[in-house]
Order: sequence, then structure tokens, then C-alpha cells
Amino acid sequence: MNISIIGTGYVGLVSGVGLAEKGHQVICVDTDPEKVRSINEGVPPIFEKGLAPLLEDLVEDGRLVATTDTVSAVKDTDVTFICVGTPSKPDGSIDTSFLKGASNDVADGLDAKGRYHMVVVKSTVVPGTTEDITRSALERKGFRAGEDFGLGMNPEFLREGVALNDFRYPDRIVIGGLDDKSKKILSTLYENFDVPLVVTDIKTAEMIKYASNALLATKISFANEVSRMCEKIGIDVYDVMDGVGSDHRVKRDFLNAGVGFGGSCFPKDLKALIYFSRAQGIEPRILDSVVRVNEQQPIHTVNVLEDMMGRLTGKKVAILGLAFKADTDDVRESRAIPMVKELRRRGARVVGYDPQAADNFAEVVDNFEPVESVEEALTGADGCILQTDWDEFKGLVEDDFMVMADPVVLDGRRVLNPDDLPRIKYRAIGR
Repeated sequence: MNISIIGTGYVGLVSGVGLAEKGHQVICVDTDPEKVRSINEGVPPIFEKGLAPLLEDLVEDGRLVATTDTVSAVKDTDVTFICVGTPSKPDGSIDTSFLKGASNDVADGLDAKGRYHMVVVKSTVVPGTTEDITRSALERKGFRAGEDFGLGMNPEFLREGVALNDFRYPDRIVIGGLDDKSKKILSTLYENFDVPLVVTDIKTAEMIKYASNALLATKISFANEVSRMCEKIGIDVYDVMDGVGSDHRVKRDFLNAGVGFGGSCFPKDLKALIYFSRAQGIEPRILDSVVRVNEQQPIHTVNVLEDMMGRLTGKKVAILGLAFKADTDDVRESRAIPMVKELRRRGARVVGYDPQAADNFAEVVDNFEPVESVEEALTGADGCILQTDWDEFKGLVEDDFMVMADPVVLDGRRVLNPDDLPRIKYRAIGR
């Protein structure tokens, strides 16, 4: 099929590249001319593992191009995916302004096209949004849903850092359609993926995305709450969760205790679902608790470090890993952000290093100057927090930490083996 993708962030660009790799012709659309230029040169404007060489090949083969012209992209394609951001407002609700703008642009494209077109929202939106905003924008132009255009919701389940692999080998593909024709078009689009298709209505598809992320976030916060108990009584939460996760009803995934979850999905989606729930007159007690535990976990991490080091005033603390997770340059809701703020509040001098996210981190944390290497971060430091599990950090050995003024290491991601660190004062979250 000929496909247009509106929005070239982590979801849009990875989806566009993934669909082009499957044999579809893809036009990526973005309002930022620099992003468009970069994509057309085969250089992704974001860091995602494996994305750069694949994008370069697809651009060279002519299977993927980028443009700032939404109208022409819609006019020249059969299916449009809307993949724009839906960031949080201060009250936790989602900001749908980008979705409204993209929907109006798509409507202008249908004006120019004049024949049936399939419109699919991939952005994460609360139930009812696809029809309230995108359908309404198209119908205001005089187009008839089900006759002039099809409408669908196709939520993404991509994990940053392994997003390409997740697109290629998903557990399932969720398709929400306005009618049978819409569902059939989307099902055909994904027919060469050998995975179950969950075909349902649009509102259900919208809710599946939120319920999935909320449950995964709940597992993480549950593990972190149990980890605090384990720290107090002298046992290892990882051993506990190995036993819990061996039950097929539970599974081990997302039960690793650590510094908490961040990124563009879990925190935002939980806030949005909490707001949405209250708007329906339902008090989301479990979801509230999940958020509270996650907000406390970086502070708990600093408490543990202070217990290891003593008073933090005047001491140098190195944070290894500034992205919210490994293999991405995304710092949105990174747990390093509240850690830095809390360490500074207690009088510490904080330095940080990340292989990819240092510049992005410096843009969101005032007066923070990241260093260029692990060695530079550790040299003269009185303590260290391993915040992200980059492969580079997994390869650290005891001698790497001996440049510290006092080799005190708090492992927030279980990157290191304490048996290999006899000269280091080492502790891990949950142990």
C-alpha cells in the first residue's frame, strides 16, 4: 500500500521505517524542515538502535521519503497514520492540539484527493478521542465516515531502544475500526505479520493501550515497593521476584526493582488514565498508588546512597546514565532528573555521563553540564549511582571505580556483579 505517516518522532519514524521494510511505499510528514531534510538524507533525527542503517537503505531504494506537505502526502497515498504527540497537561489530561492540527491537515488532503481514504490514529489517546477529534475534523469538511473515509485506531506497543524489533516481532497487533471495511483494510495491511490480530472497535482499542501500560507500570511499582521491604529484612528482591515470576499467571517481565520508570509513555499514560477515570466519576486508587511509589523511588535511591556515604553536603556524586533507559537518547521523565534535583537539594555536587542522552539532559536540567566519559564522571567522586543499564556500564570492572575519591557505588539497575567488586562499597536497590 501507499502510506503516509504524520509525525516523525519515535513512534512515527519507527512505524514508517517498519512498514517500508515490509514492502509498503511510505511518505513521512513533519512540520520541521530540518527533520525532513535529515530523513531524506537517510539520517534519523532520533537515536534508536538499528534505525540509522535501515533508514539509509530505504531512502536509497526510494521506499521512504519525507515531506512537510501533508496535503500532497495524503493525496498520493491510500492510508494515513497519525503519529503525533499527545503530551500531558498540568492537570494530567492529554494535550490533543497536535492531533487536532494533524486531523485538519488530513481533511485538507482528502479535499485534494476526492476518493476513499483510510485514516488511522496511532497516537495514544483516551477512549472517544479518535472519533471526537479526527472523525469530527473530517466530517466538518463534508466527508462521510464509512463512505468517503475509513477510520481506525492502531495503538503502538514499541519500547524505546528496541522499537524496531518490537515492530517487526510484536506480541499482537490491535486494530480498532469504525466499520468492517476499515477493519479489513488495516487487517490486510498487517497480513504479513505472523502474530494474532486483535480486531475490535475504536474505543476498545484506545483503552487496550492505556490498560496495558497501566498494568506494566503497576508491576514495576509493586516490585519497587516490595524491594524496600527486602532491603529492611536483608533479602534480595530479585530472588523474590524470580519465584513470583515463575508463576505463568504473573510472568517475570517488568518485575525488576530499580530507580523507577520514566519515558514518554508510562508516566504520561498513567496521568491521563487517572484524569479520564475521575472524569467518569471513578476514583483510580490503584493507579494513584502506582504513581506515588514511582515518584518516591528516586528519592529512596538518594536515601540509600546517603546511608552509604553519610551527609552529602559538599560531596561529588556521579550519575551514570541520564536517559530514562538504555539504547535511547530520550530523557523524558528520566529518573535521573529528580535524583539530580534531590542530590543538589542535599548539598551534593552532581556530574553525569550518558553515551547518547547527555545533550538532551542538559536541556531539561538547569546548570547541568554532562561530562564526556565514565572516567571523567568517576574521577574524584565520593559516590556513584548507576541509573541506566547501558552495555557500556555492564562492562565496568573494579579498577574503573578506583579513580573515585571514595569508591561507593549504588547500582540502580543491577548492572554489576558484587562478587567482582571486593574493594568497592557496593549496594543495589532491593538487595
